[in-house]
This record gives sequence, C-alpha cells and structure tokens, in this order.
Amino acid sequence: MDYILRGRSFYLNPPTRESFAKAISLFEHALALDPQSTEAKTFLAVVLVNRIQNGMTDSAAADLTRAADLVDQALAVSPRSAWAHYAKGGVLRGRKRCEDAIPEYETALTLNRNFVAALTGLGWCKLFAGSIDEVIPLEEKAIRLSPRDPNIAYRYLLIGTVHLLQSRTDEAIAWLEKGRSAMPAQPGFRDRLAAAYALRGETERAAAELAEARRLRGEGSLSSIASLRTTGYWGVPKIRALFETTLFVGLRKAGMPEE
Repeated sequence: MDYILRGRSFYLNPPTRESFAKAISLFEHALALDPQSTEAKTFLAVVLVNRIQNGMTDSAAADLTRAADLVDQALAVSPRSAWAHYAKGGVLRGRKRCEDAIPEYETALTLNRNFVAALTGLGWCKLFAGSIDEVIPLEEKAIRLSPRDPNIAYRYLLIGTVHLLQSRTDEAIAWLEKGRSAMPAQPGFRDRLAAAYALRGETERAAAELAEARRLRGEGSLSSIASLRTTGYWGVPKIRALFETTLFVGLRKAGMPEE
C-alpha cells in the first residue's frame, strides 16, 4: 500500500519522463510484493497509458500491450472499479478506438460522477468521434468540480484544441498559454501553440514553441507533416479535416516541412 500511495503521488506530479518512470517503478514494486493487487495493476495501467498520451515514451506499443493486459486482469476481479474502466478507456483510445472507449469513460463516471480525469478522457474521445460541440461543456464541468486539480492543465489543453480547430485562434492561444504555464513540460501545449502563433502571424514565437515541443517529445519527433499524419490519431474524417486546415497549416507556417 505504501508503494501504491507513493506511486499515485508521483502520478499527480506534472508530467515528465522522470515522473512517469518513478511512478511505474513504484507500482511495479507494489506488484512484486503482492502480484494479485488489483489496485497496483490498475494504476500501473493508468500510468502506462498516460505516458503514451503525453508522448513521453519510446516504447508506446509495448506500454499499450502491457496496460491492456493489466486492466483486463483488474476488471476481471473488480468490474465496478471506476479507475479500471478509466484505464480501459485509455487503452482503447491508444488503439484509436474512441467510439469503443466512450462507454468505458461513461461507466467510470457512472461509478464516480466526480471523476474529472474520466471527463477529460471522454472529452478527447467525443472530439475524435466527431461530437466536437460536446467537448468544452465536459471540460468546463471538470474545472468546476476540481478547480485546484494538479492536472487541470489537461482541461485547458482540450479546450484550447477545440478553439484552435474551430478557428478561434485568440481563444485557443489564451487557453493553451494558461495550460503551458501550469504544466510547462507537457509538449502538447507547445505544438498547438506553435500552430496558433503561426496562424496569427507570430512566426518567431511559433518556431520557438515548435523547437521546444520537439525537445520535450524526444529525438526525431515532429519531424514532418507526413510523419505527423501517419503516427498521430486525428479522428473521424470531419475532425481530421479540421486538423488539416488549422493545426497542420499552422505547423507548416511555423517551419515544419511537408516530408
């Protein structure tokens, strides 16, 4: 239990490769002491999935496979665990199956209606599934429920992304800058800010944010528009079209090559 609590503490820290690695190590220690611990399996799966979503792993495929196995074991023992359903939603989202992930997040919220992380996971999947107008109200609810949440910046990221996709560039920048201040090591703010600044004509600021996004994501990341298209997940066709006409256009203006 001590290892689980310490692991959860590191999980709540601002996301860095080091904080994810430390949390994983602590949950692994917990499982070494009690291989049947459903809680340790669940939170290890959660951290593995979140490390993938934050772009802070060099072993995404292996992390996803391991998380899927852990969460299936956890749900077999504790089918009413909100955290296990949340982790299952993350696994499905990682497999680009957002429509299948939505019921998992909704189940987590049925079991715990104040589960703000599940609201954010649901928001991302609603976006990728095409229900873009439902996203901001979900994140506004999450912010109201937990206004001092250490991970509130994820709500800002999603709200800023929706504004960017709907060409409300000034609103997008305001939310993304707010999130960057709260969580400076999260690269997702940087590439979106790079695009938004470029769309507003601030090319120097855009280039600086793109360079920082590449540094945070690791060597070889964000190398071209073509690689971004193939490695990222951009949702159903109508949402993918919005990314093409906003994020990708902005990243080109910020200096990202086509190939």
